[in-house]
Amino acid sequence: MAGRAESLTLEHRALDDLLGRFLGAAHANVPDAAREALSAFDDELRRHTAFEEEEILPRSAGRKLVAIEPEPEGERLSRELRLEHVQIREVSGMMRRLVEQGDLEGARRLAPNLARRWDAHTEREEREFARMGIES
Repeated sequence: MAGRAESLTLEHRALDDLLGRFLGAAHANVPDAAREALSAFDDELRRHTAFEEEEILPRSAGRKLVAIEPEPEGERLSRELRLEHVQIREVSGMMRRLVEQGDLEGARRLAPNLARRWDAHTEREEREFARMGIES
């Protein structure tokens, strides 16, 4: 059975594939396929980040995304990863609404922003989860 960190990494790669499907369909100007892929990405992104926030990332004492000084390293990391989740979900949600409204070009213009944020986030998260020894 795969460890938790490995399972999360596999979910990240599955999300990468869904985002890639959107990018391919958007580039080919196939609105229905783009909408389907982006909807699947957005749904899975929300499920995945909710799981991480509920099961992996500890809540800060204030339960907010604003830093409280002094802030232990673990709480800082958790807060920052949660904030990244919010930002990624916002961009994904904006793109989904644009595609659903028939504005594939608008969503396509936001795609590099989402891809950069998603890539940077998953790279950081996988590195930090490995460092923290999240395997159970």
